[in-house]
Amino acid sequence: MVDEGPHLTQQERRQRQKRLEQAKRRACHKPPQASPVAAPLVDDATEASEASPAARRGRPKGRDVTDADVTGLKYFEKLQPLLERLHEIGCERDQAGNRKLHYDEFCSFLLLGLFNPVVTGLRGLQQASELKKVQERLKVGRASLGSLSEASRVFDAELLKPIMEELGNQLQPLGRDRRLADIPKTLTLVDGTLLSALPLLVQAMWRKEQTGSGLMKWRLHTHFEVDRFVPTRIDVTPNGGGENDERAVLERTIEADRLYVMDRGYAKFALFNRIVGKNSSYVCRLRDNSAYEVLEERPLSEADLAAGILSDQIVRFPNGKADAQPDHKIRLVCIRTTPHTSRGKYRGGSSGPGSDGVLRIATNLLDVPVEILSLIYRFRWTIELFFRFLKQILGCRHLYFHSQNGIELQAYCAIIACMLLCLWTGRKPTKRTYEMVCYYFLGLASEAELLAHLEKLKPHVAERSGT
Repeated sequence: MVDEGPHLTQQERRQRQKRLEQAKRRACHKPPQASPVAAPLVDDATEASEASPAARRGRPKGRDVTDADVTGLKYFEKLQPLLERLHEIGCERDQAGNRKLHYDEFCSFLLLGLFNPVVTGLRGLQQASELKKVQERLKVGRASLGSLSEASRVFDAELLKPIMEELGNQLQPLGRDRRLADIPKTLTLVDGTLLSALPLLVQAMWRKEQTGSGLMKWRLHTHFEVDRFVPTRIDVTPNGGGENDERAVLERTIEADRLYVMDRGYAKFALFNRIVGKNSSYVCRLRDNSAYEVLEERPLSEADLAAGILSDQIVRFPNGKADAQPDHKIRLVCIRTTPHTSRGKYRGGSSGPGSDGVLRIATNLLDVPVEILSLIYRFRWTIELFFRFLKQILGCRHLYFHSQNGIELQAYCAIIACMLLCLWTGRKPTKRTYEMVCYYFLGLASEAELLAHLEKLKPHVAERSGT
């Protein structure tokens, strides 16, 4: 916390500290603990604030994790062979062989926390590591809080990407919309979401003075495959422009044979050129104030007009620098939508940019029917549902760490968790299915009840996929 009042002398600060300690003793009815100023900080953990008694004031104590809270650990056995290759990573400087927490064990603890709602932080993971059932099933030992906190600086998150790729290769498409059968490229949604983390006390005070907020914001740049319903890539960067801008990040991560579906924040001709140059395609919304000239007007059927299609055109964009112009034909489809005005997050209505009632979709797909383009862009909302699943269901709204590598470790383990859900259940990881899996891991549902729940879902999945 940063004082906003007048500057205090050293004697006044001591008197204020003494009054705070006296108030604490009266509230707690016990001898005072160590001074918050002298209390050591736990590096790189979101729970570092818990080292300060003042930070814990008024917060209810979390429930203890017991053996009865953890079940279903046998399903982690399928993942352990993939994680074993990471066992010796980070042990190079441990010449004496004193390291007790290894990379594969650390990942197992993170995944355990993602699938058990009782575990809500590093202290919960540390307590779970003491349970005999966890140690036997996961083949791990007890982990200290300091080891769990240090792990985000010792273990490189990049080494989890090959494991994610192997799990992704095991996933089969969960059912593609039959209307997209003529789209040969992989439908990939691209967007970013913000996560906030509490940095160390000194850094928080500096940020409070500079920006008015002590929170550090991180952006998760995500690539999401619609057919397999899993994220295939997440890049973590500080929130900001320059090399951390969402368009700059996408330019560095473009792959071949993909159809990228993007919102208007990604509208940039240089990015479009890079995508086409990689033998991929794009479907991207343009801003309402985009200026263009019509080169060709394409005819619309009565069904198109009835569906709200306003125009289908080949256009050019006369404004801008010559080296930033499109090097390919751009098709622009305009669709009638509901106009709205941005009113801010807490004042009702939409919190995003306003809309004039026309959805402008740009693409390099010149031969795809206009109704299919509209359908493709409609799938873009799926990534927003995934962000909600990531934050609210998998619990990634609460970050265990506040360093970039630590957040990447948690994000990549969340991707692995999504892939495991798809492999276990054979369907998209909805909230109801995730809850049923959690009930099973908590011992509230038997394995037979979980399998019965999944069996009931199969007819619905087959019906929607057209099989």
